[in-house]
Amino acid sequence: MHIVSFPESATPPELLAQIRDLQQEAWPSFSFPAPDSGEPNHDPALRPLSMVLVDGGTVLAALDILSKELTHAGRRYHAAGLSTVVTRKAARGHGHGRHLVAAARAQMAEARYDIGLFTCDRPLQTFYESAGWQLLPGTFLIGGTPEEPFPSDRPGFDKVTMADFFSPAAKQHRLSFHHARIELYPGQIDRLW
Repeated sequence: MHIVSFPESATPPELLAQIRDLQQEAWPSFSFPAPDSGEPNHDPALRPLSMVLVDGGTVLAALDILSKELTHAGRRYHAAGLSTVVTRKAARGHGHGRHLVAAARAQMAEARYDIGLFTCDRPLQTFYESAGWQLLPGTFLIGGTPEEPFPSDRPGFDKVTMADFFSPAAKQHRLSFHHARIELYPGQIDRLW
């Protein structure tokens, strides 16, 4: 069992087909691009990096790291976040997803991002905490675009914001991220990562 990483556009076809199958299984109401279509799942401007936990050619878990610059409380940060975190149904309950999410957190720190932050469904908070992420209390991300915002506290959503602070500047100003509305604005493709 090992973890491999690729820019989304360079993910080997045999792994990409399995990843798309797992994503479609997890989110059947969402339409993912066919593996052989050449269409990206994420906005290329967000520099998507796919991380995949593989065992003997079988994808057990997968996720994508998306990144961009953001301005918060008058400071600029190089931010990254998790997207499309999924574990094969038959492999759940063995810590594979937690292992991959923790590895993604370590990858973000090693890549020298200032901050990692993302939203998740409230029931998944303890899962992400078990992989080293921290709850940002009372914090919401504003996705979409400034012209068409997509906030994580919109009606019908039950999201929490998770984070970790990697750079000295981000650690110094971490409290500014508590009880805040963070203007992420990742665009129209990845409206909220």
